[in-house]
Amino acid sequence: MHPNITLPTIGLFGTCGKSAWRAPFVEKYTAEGIPFFNPQLPPGTWKPECAVDEARHLAEDEILLFPITSETYAVGSLAETGFSILNAIKLDDRRFFIGLIHDTLDEELMQDADRAKESLRARALVKEHLRKLRFPNIYLVETFDEMLAVSQEVWECACTLKGLQAHNPHNLRRK
Repeated sequence: MHPNITLPTIGLFGTCGKSAWRAPFVEKYTAEGIPFFNPQLPPGTWKPECAVDEARHLAEDEILLFPITSETYAVGSLAETGFSILNAIKLDDRRFFIGLIHDTLDEELMQDADRAKESLRARALVKEHLRKLRFPNIYLVETFDEMLAVSQEVWECACTLKGLQAHNPHNLRRK
């Protein structure tokens, strides 16, 4: 890759709150020197400026991970998933989307039958829509191990593609 080109960034979106799914990804990416953005901050550190940074990463990171776990109803994450897919499939876009959607909810979330029903319905719809899309930059995985492996492979490909941008006459030349 050309020395003046920045490495692709992986955005760790999806389930937040008390979820710990990001820890092995942060550990692996840090060890391998893969740039990433983690929107989940330690308690008490979030400020309004963080929303600006998160929105920028959601709109610009080359690779977006979107696991929707059973730990939450995921209303916000499911909405962000739709926005991210639309951005990932633009004709001139060189972004990648990797999704994982759990089909179930944790037992304590099932206690609120109405919210659980709506969450499960939304999960099934989003998952089916993802399965029907025929775009080379959208991936749907079933496990976190698959998500990590696919993200690393996609990151390698994104590095190669980014290095070739200077030779593309229609390049958007995003930084």
